[in-house]
Amino acid sequence: MRVQRPKGTVDILPDESGSWEKVEQILREFFKQANYREIRTPSFENYGVFARSSGETSDVVEKEMYDFNDKGGRHIALRPEGTAGVVRAYVEDKLYAPEVAKPLNVYYIESTFRYERPQAGRQREFHQIGIESFGSDNPLADVETIVLAHDLLAKLGVKNYELHINTLGNAKVR
Repeated sequence: MRVQRPKGTVDILPDESGSWEKVEQILREFFKQANYREIRTPSFENYGVFARSSGETSDVVEKEMYDFNDKGGRHIALRPEGTAGVVRAYVEDKLYAPEVAKPLNVYYIESTFRYERPQAGRQREFHQIGIESFGSDNPLADVETIVLAHDLLAKLGVKNYELHINTLGNAKVR
């Protein structure tokens, strides 16, 4: 048997890891200044966490999610995106409780996994950053998120990007 990394993954070698550390430090400092705190959720969750959030018939759940039954017979999935695990933690750990300051602003930097045919620019394991804000009914919270994204891209030196605003709509529209 030839020993090699799984298809669709990359090794971040010592000559590259310093650049990753620098970007991660910039992210952490940026989010801290914006009053966001880091949250770390498991790399795998119960299958239902993702099926419920993405929808049983979504492409992510039906075609792209790494899922399996563990030795205890539990249906488990590797994290295909960050939001669902954060929402699960928010509910399970009662971060909505009155004694928790609102809004609760969190960010994550994590590996995510999708079973896709590897191609240029796409991997089966990839790295994602994200932010979530809970507990505000002020529409300016959404504006703040958009402004934060813009400011972060500027801080990282990203130029010539396009911003697309999308929505899943409400239950009736879906």
